Amino acid sequence: VTENRSDLEDLHLYATPREQRFRRFASLEFEGQLYMTPYDFIQAVTNDEPKRKQEFYIDKIARENASGTPPVWKGSSKLFRNLNEKGVISYTEYLFLLCILTKPHAGFRIAFNMFDTDGNEMVDKKEFLVVRIFPRLQLYGYHTSTNSVLKTGEDLVPRSYWDTLRRSTSQALFSDLAERADDISSSLSDTTLLVHFFGKKGKAELNFEDFYRFMDNLQTEVLEIEFLSYSNGMNTISEEDFAHILLRYTNVENTSSYLENMRCRIPEEKGITFDEFRSFFQFLNNLEDFTIAMQMYNFASRSIGQDEFKRAVYVATGVKLSPHLVNTVFKIFDVDRDDQLSYKEFIGIMKDRLNRGFR
Repeated sequence: VTENRSDLEDLHLYATPREQRFRRFASLEFEGQLYMTPYDFIQAVTNDEPKRKQEFYIDKIARENASGTPPVWKGSSKLFRNLNEKGVISYTEYLFLLCILTKPHAGFRIAFNMFDTDGNEMVDKKEFLVVRIFPRLQLYGYHTSTNSVLKTGEDLVPRSYWDTLRRSTSQALFSDLAERADDISSSLSDTTLLVHFFGKKGKAELNFEDFYRFMDNLQTEVLEIEFLSYSNGMNTISEEDFAHILLRYTNVENTSSYLENMRCRIPEEKGITFDEFRSFFQFLNNLEDFTIAMQMYNFASRSIGQDEFKRAVYVATGVKLSPHLVNTVFKIFDVDRDDQLSYKEFIGIMKDRLNRGFR
């Protein structure tokens, strides 16, 4: 985002849904570019609209606040909540974090290997920036040299075949990052994410264990926030609240029919625990594998029962769903009440939910 604030309304007409959402929730502006705080990011992925009036301000201290970010080995599933307003997230990093929210655990190693361009089982700041930014420049026809992207005079060794393959595969794996590169010229200095991964001096290196933990913690933190917003301090949320959460960010026009269907068929609440809640969203992050498995076994052309569904989820994704959770899902989506799930309708709605309403 390099345009002046007076141009933002015009840009909004041509922006992708993700760009629009970023601009709507971002509360920082520095040198003509918009940034989010960690608080802004959490709001953007858990709420329909910002909770506060958008007020841009120019504040060098805001970017310096990123220096208070803990190192990655001290990370937790409360990182973004603890940082709150003290930190800076660029648009590119926003896209990267959104990607993490929808990636299965099995893909974490692949993602790490894409960044690890020299294959030494460690990722440094330079590798992270090259793999994350450089392919997007090429994708949009920008042929700026790697050196100028990194803003350093150091010469880089020529890429080997395997490095090129890694970078190309990374671009495919994180293809959802490849949106309009409005922020290509953004400064690559010390944002919250860079300080968290590589330290205040940018000299630290990131290993797979810390990278995995960061991705897992981010997924957990967002789920905890959504769960806690409905649990009112209890250990469970109601089945109806679970239905509300599932139907958020989807294209379902008449959600009331799904909710009424569930109320009639689950008259007594048992509640959904956080472990059950989290397991379902782990399944959603594996939705592509599940879809392929269903097509291979010809389940995609017909409705399926609870036992078939539960077994198919486990075989395709390795995720175990509790009988009560599966029963609740069926009661929500079994609109004709034949104890069968309409596969195509369910998958379509869940793909919307996985992407939180914008692709």
